[in-house]
Amino acid sequence: MQPALVAKYGEARLPRYTSYPTAPRFSPAIDANTYGDWLADIAPKQPASLYLHIPFCRSMCWYCGCHTTITQRDQPILDYLDMLREEVHLVSAKTRAPLSIDHVHFGGGTPTIMQPEEFRALVALLRERFEFASMTEIAVEIDPRTLEPEMATALGEAGVRRASLGVQSFDPVVQKAINRIQSEEQTMEAVSRLRQSGVDSINFDLIYGLPHQTVESCIATAEAAIRMGPERFAVFGYAHIPSFKKHQKLIDEADAEGRVAQAEAIAATLAAAGYRRIGLDHFALPDDSLAIAQASGRLHRNFQGYTTDACETLIGLGASAIGRTNDGYVQNEVPPGLYAQHIASGRLATVKGYRMTPEDRLRAGIIERLMCDFGVDVPALATAHGFDPEMLLRGNTRLAMLESDGILDIADGVIRLREGRRFLIRAAAAAFDAYIEQSGRTHSKAA
Repeated sequence: MQPALVAKYGEARLPRYTSYPTAPRFSPAIDANTYGDWLADIAPKQPASLYLHIPFCRSMCWYCGCHTTITQRDQPILDYLDMLREEVHLVSAKTRAPLSIDHVHFGGGTPTIMQPEEFRALVALLRERFEFASMTEIAVEIDPRTLEPEMATALGEAGVRRASLGVQSFDPVVQKAINRIQSEEQTMEAVSRLRQSGVDSINFDLIYGLPHQTVESCIATAEAAIRMGPERFAVFGYAHIPSFKKHQKLIDEADAEGRVAQAEAIAATLAAAGYRRIGLDHFALPDDSLAIAQASGRLHRNFQGYTTDACETLIGLGASAIGRTNDGYVQNEVPPGLYAQHIASGRLATVKGYRMTPEDRLRAGIIERLMCDFGVDVPALATAHGFDPEMLLRGNTRLAMLESDGILDIADGVIRLREGRRFLIRAAAAAFDAYIEQSGRTHSKAA
């Protein structure tokens, strides 16, 4: 690890590039009417994915960068689910034919905060309004602290086969500092319940860069998690954005060099246990579909991170949800109350978005391949999109600086990150971001 490189590149607040262009480029010029037109333009039978946002939790984790609301009552959740079901009807009525669904992802917040019967009914509605196949993958994010046996059973009965469990850290000192007390026993019990219910692929989320974390505590957490046998890990750096999330003022941000050391320690621990590194921040067992997709060059990246989902159409449902069609990106109203007002009035909740240009699509393709493969053939992609590759390479000062600093190599327009410099992949991706200066230096989790 070279401290000079960490100081020069590692501290930069760059997007995670789960989309391009990133969320700060979204504009109110793209509204509900625009989205309605885009939905009508989707070709019949075109494969699509669904994302459903459930923006409620029982308590606030102070590190959280998600859009969520704390409630101890069930009525706000029930009211919200009424609006979510109505949005399903509104959106599905806009398309020329029922969309063929490849992937469904429930995110939050805490999706399993709803009652088991509510979850079953919601999935049943999705199956009614869209076309599901036997291979349609349904995934859900879970807080292990609140997963009851009845909910685990409902997940399995509804067809959920993939679950992502928030772990973050098993260090009690760190847990106290972030207001998330979660024992290893609670997590193990949640895993056992899910396995018994037929959920056969489990992911753990870990975070580094939290207050009081050390390399040693990160390794201990990773080792404890490995013993529970998840198929995948997602390992994220804590994003300290108190100007965006006020509750983050309750905790401190770790130094950049310490963050990188923690990330690499976790990566080494997972690799030693047989997990393959997938892109920047995911890990999977060799026979997992994510590892297979990476090996065959079919890995993709979307708002959930690295994925096997190749669908161009993503229908975002719920407050703050982001969707995508071939035309561009759309985002719903963020506050649940305002979102509900749109839906109750019989109109889509879209309040901003972005219309993609041909050049955006090229740059998005280059950035995705860099993020997924740590390399990209710029001339091949540029030609496929009808552009001169020199437009991207000539005079690219960011790219030239990365090459000069020994972070990547360029030969005939083919870029490859050096093995020991892959933690700087976002800096390489930013070299092809036409909007990086306008977007500013602070980006949300969704960017």
